[in-house]
Amino acid sequence: MDHRRLGTTGLHVSPLCLGAMTFGEADEKSFMHKVGCDEATAHQIMSRALDAGVNFIDTADVYGQDGLAERVVGSWFAASGRRDDVVLATKFRFRMADGPNGTGASRHRILRAVEASLRRLRTDRIDLYQVHCQDMNTPEEETLRALDDLVRAGKVLYLGASNYTAYRLVESLALSERRGWAGYATIQMQYNLLTRDIEREHVPACARWGLGILPWSPLAGGLLTGKYGPGAAGPSDGRLKAADRWSARLKKADQERTWKILDAVREVARARDTSPAAVALAWLTHKPQVSSVIFGARTIEQLDANLAAATLSLAPSELSSLDLASRPDYGYPYEFIAGICGKW
Repeated sequence: MDHRRLGTTGLHVSPLCLGAMTFGEADEKSFMHKVGCDEATAHQIMSRALDAGVNFIDTADVYGQDGLAERVVGSWFAASGRRDDVVLATKFRFRMADGPNGTGASRHRILRAVEASLRRLRTDRIDLYQVHCQDMNTPEEETLRALDDLVRAGKVLYLGASNYTAYRLVESLALSERRGWAGYATIQMQYNLLTRDIEREHVPACARWGLGILPWSPLAGGLLTGKYGPGAAGPSDGRLKAADRWSARLKKADQERTWKILDAVREVARARDTSPAAVALAWLTHKPQVSSVIFGARTIEQLDANLAAATLSLAPSELSSLDLASRPDYGYPYEFIAGICGKW
């Protein structure tokens, strides 16, 4: 498996990143209830992924409950002794404790969150520490200064953002540059054939500032695996049917554009004798600003199917057909500018 730079840093990562959101069996208090795998299976998935060439694992303190996914990754590090083989990414921002300071991206919250994650992950450093979502109640300057201190202390090596608006991201990058602080090297955003919103502003901004994009939900929660069809038909054990909060997403996606995109994905998959999931993932790995695509797996079978994307090289004609089928309405002023200039 080839590796590529993480943004413009000197760190190299695999084109596919193993997402740990489904690691551990969460109880009914967690949004991941009924959609995770047990710890033993998670350990098998991580070992097999590394053996296949994946060197990048992404998790978050909020996955599961009480840091469950981080604890599962940490127990695998302890059992396997493979910590130094992994570029480890985790995230903070969402609520992990009661009270007004149990959530957010304040200095107070960050310093507590990083220590808790280090304990759960059983490690002395986090390779990529990411703000899980911008905090509108905390000045970006406060967040960045606290994160810079973590980098200088060696507890964190690189910084990333996630779920940021483009204007806030650019403001943050300019502030870091002006103050001489460590800035974001990556941004983790929802990006897939069904959801291409970040192409309006985020992708051009990342190209300008040298950030690597880490797409999450590259298979749109399972929709792009080809297991679902019009009328929300699909396997009863799929994530989108596991709970009401997931099935609502499936119903919302039940529209003509979705099935048109899936038809295009299936056509490429048939021609290449591979799975729709591999095609959808490979489409993202071909995007120039994408450093690594975060995918999940609850079983070894899912892992093996998704790993096929790492070596699937799509032809320009195949990429064009997928681009055309999934092209969104970019709206004003993007369509207006493109009509005048041919691009924006």
